[in-house]
Formats: sequence, C-alpha cells, structure tokens
Amino acid sequence: MSFINENFMLKNETAKQIYNAVEDLPIIDYHCHLSPKMIADNYKFKNAYELFLGGDHYKWRQMRTFGIDEEYITGNSDDFEKFKAFAKMMPYLIGNPLFHWTHLELKRYFDIDEILSEETAEEIWNKCNKMLASDDFSTQNLIKKSNVEVICTTDNPYDNLEYHKSLKDFGTKILPTFRPDLKEIKSDIVERMDYFDSIGCKLSDHAIDEMNDEVIEKIIFLGEEYAKRGWTMQLHIGALRNNNTRMFEKLGPDIGFDSINDFEIAKGLSKILDSLDKKDALPKTILYCLNPKDNYVIGTMLGNFQRGPVKGKIQFGSGWWFCDQRDGMEEQMKALSNLGMISCFVGMLTDSRSFVSYPRHEYFRRILSNLLGKWVEEGEYPNDIEKVCEIAKNICYYNAKNYFKF
Repeated sequence: MSFINENFMLKNETAKQIYNAVEDLPIIDYHCHLSPKMIADNYKFKNAYELFLGGDHYKWRQMRTFGIDEEYITGNSDDFEKFKAFAKMMPYLIGNPLFHWTHLELKRYFDIDEILSEETAEEIWNKCNKMLASDDFSTQNLIKKSNVEVICTTDNPYDNLEYHKSLKDFGTKILPTFRPDLKEIKSDIVERMDYFDSIGCKLSDHAIDEMNDEVIEKIIFLGEEYAKRGWTMQLHIGALRNNNTRMFEKLGPDIGFDSINDFEIAKGLSKILDSLDKKDALPKTILYCLNPKDNYVIGTMLGNFQRGPVKGKIQFGSGWWFCDQRDGMEEQMKALSNLGMISCFVGMLTDSRSFVSYPRHEYFRRILSNLLGKWVEEGEYPNDIEKVCEIAKNICYYNAKNYFKF
C-alpha cells in the first residue's frame, strides 16, 4: 500500500465516512499569494525545482536546519542539485508537515508513490519534468486539475489589476484582495478601494505585527470603509519578521527568517472591534493568530461581536503559517469548538505562493474528518452521520461560499 492511500490520516470508520462526503467538494481559496500574472500568462514551469521549491520559504528553513549550504537553497547552484539536496533531506522530516505536503503533491499531480529521497531524486525529477513539459501542467490547468472555484490573491492597493481583468472569462474566479501597508496609508486610499471593488474584490488583509495606537486607529478607519462595501476584513496577527539581519540584507524579505511574536493583543483587538461596532460599521472579520497562546483570546473575542443575520460574522481563521499543520489546525478547531461554533467556520485557505499547494485543503479535510469522527466514536456527539457530514461539508465549502457571497 502506498504511503498516501485512501485512509491517510483517517483513524476510525466515522472519519472515513466524513471524508468521503467532503473529498470532492470544490476549493474556495479565499487567501493566497499566487501570482495573477503567472495565471494570466498560463505559465509553464521549467522543472521540478521551480515548481516545488521556487519561493517556498517553508522548505528553505528546513534545508538550512539540515545543514544544506545556501548555495543549494537560494544560491546559484544547478536546479537539479538543489532538488537533490531537498530530496536528501526529505526522509528525515518525520513529524513535519512538509513530509506530508510534498508526498501529497507528488501523488495528486504526478501519481508518484515513491518516497522522495536521495536515491529516488533523479527518477522523480525526470518523471516530473517530462509531465511539466506538457500543457496539462500550465498554471491554469493546475488550477482546473485542483478543482478550485475561487482564488483571492493578495494585492498592493496601487496594482492596476490588469491580470485579474484579463482573467474574467477563466472558469475559476480570480479576485483581488486589498492589502495596504499600514505604515503608509495615502490620501487616495478610499479611491483605490472603489477601484478594487469594481474588479470584484471582496476581502482586505492586514499584517498586524504590533498593536499600538497608530495601528489601531488606521484599522478602525479602514474597517469602516470595508463595511460600506460589504468586504471581509482579515487581520493576520503576530509575526516577528526578518530576524536575521545578515540574510535580510543579502536576500530581502520572505525567505524564511520570520518567527512568532508574543505581544499582547486582547485590549487592542477589543478596541478595534468595539469602536467599529459602536458606529454600526463592523465588517465581517477573520482573525488569525500566529501565536497559539492567543487561541483562547481570539476564541472568546469572537462572541463579543457576533451579530445576525450573518452566521459567524467574526471568524477565527484557520491555523496560520507556523500553525498550518495537524496540531496547530486541531488546536485552533478545538478552541473554536469549545468557545464558539465550529459548524459556522469558513475553513481552510492555502496562504501559499505555490500552484501545487491545493492538497493542503485535502490535508485539512482529512484532519477535520478525523477530529469530528473521533468525537462521534468517543460518544461526545450522536452517531448521526448525516448531520456530522453536513457540518463537515459546510466547513469545507458551503460556509465560505455563503459568507463571502461568491
């Protein structure tokens, strides 16, 4: 039996039934970092290194940990040598989600069952490269193959969105997300919102790396404008970025030298939500925390500002970045279940730059199915398979479709 088999991560019979109900649902990827230009150009990847490792700082971090020289990570080494270095590390990633993600990607897109290793690297490299040469593996066809219904990219407010406009007839909706730099809010920011709105934008996104008065006031101002447009506001809270000065000066940001911050978020977050609520201007909001210590802060904050007719108007976002793994996802869902309603949860997103990251939705669906199945089989929820499958399907697809009005 192959490592990635039909019962992968499903540990009881109820979990298998639940997963069977959700596995073929379309994907709504409401937050990612895919390049709209690469989609519009229907880009074809030159080789397996570019597809699997190009720009993927998750993988780069672990390659450095394994002692691989930077020349074989972001340096000028040959692409196959970089891929082979990655393959050599792979068998040692026991317990790390990259082991699961990589083999899900190999199985789902290339039907490869072999474990990636130094010994199998060349065979897998050649097989992937042969398939990547065909039109079936262009960016648009990878999206279609992945059964993706909606993609929301992350975009600078001053982007002209030409690629989004050119993709209006592509079967998958490719929509922009408004991502302003909170340090540089310009006077024409509202006009830019109107422009994004005209292209179909439904979400904004903000990196909250500190919770000071200036940040709070800017979010309150922006949130009021989002509410007027019916947008959803996303707050990604708690990253400590660019810790390694030497590597930042050499390679720039987003290359694997960020970590979790530990500042206090409760009072600032309450002020943002309360100030908007008092004005009857609180938009639908998704709160993500990078530090697991804040799971219960966010889990309890949600209930302060829920308001009909929207189910789960204030959302606790799925495990993010360093929490985007089985334990992190489970702890987020347990906190949400204990303190709120997981049945109203809008579920998973990729938050990825990779066009083969969609098996992460499968990963999430398996983890969710296993968690719900465990609760049923341990007698903590009635053995009503129809109802529990309805809840799972809503979390995996229908809640997001209705919440964002896609």
